[in-house]
Amino acid sequence: MDYTEGTEQHKIKRAKKMMLWFGIISLSMSFAGLTSAYVVSKERPDWLTDFQIPQAFYSSLVVILLSSITVHLAKMAITKEQNKKGMLFLIATLLLGSAFVFFQFRGFSQIIANGYYFTGSESTITTSFIYLVVLLHLAHVSAALISILVVIYNHYKLKYTNGKTLGIELAATFWHFVDILWIYLFLFFYFVR
Repeated sequence: MDYTEGTEQHKIKRAKKMMLWFGIISLSMSFAGLTSAYVVSKERPDWLTDFQIPQAFYSSLVVILLSSITVHLAKMAITKEQNKKGMLFLIATLLLGSAFVFFQFRGFSQIIANGYYFTGSESTITTSFIYLVVLLHLAHVSAALISILVVIYNHYKLKYTNGKTLGIELAATFWHFVDILWIYLFLFFYFVR
């Protein structure tokens, strides 16, 4: 395939998608490095072997899976120019994303309530790793929420018509990435203790 061919608009669209994928791959490598460091640190004598994932993290897993469905349905509706339906699914995605953030902080509260701290003299390397990885993921969820807000605004202004759906495509791809990333992190923390 010759990437120099095609309209200018097609080239810009392809370039923006490639930049997003470059970012996703870079972020994936960062999280792979953090989880690798977690595995290596398990050999430390002060590693917690009885640490349990907080119940709120299970709830956040369900919420983020639902949000992946709603963002997909939003993208499909907007592509078919079903504007009201698309807006409802976008708002549902935003609410589910906000609920995910809420459950993450509730999970932090549950960890602290169980006597595990993230920093200070009472912290452990285990909880510090969990805190770092989850907060880093939350930063990316926040970026995804901002992208959903931008898409909601642009959709309200009817900018996604006549096949011009690049904004929702990029936002949905990034949203699915943070969803998949949380599933990976959850399963990682569940199985690697």
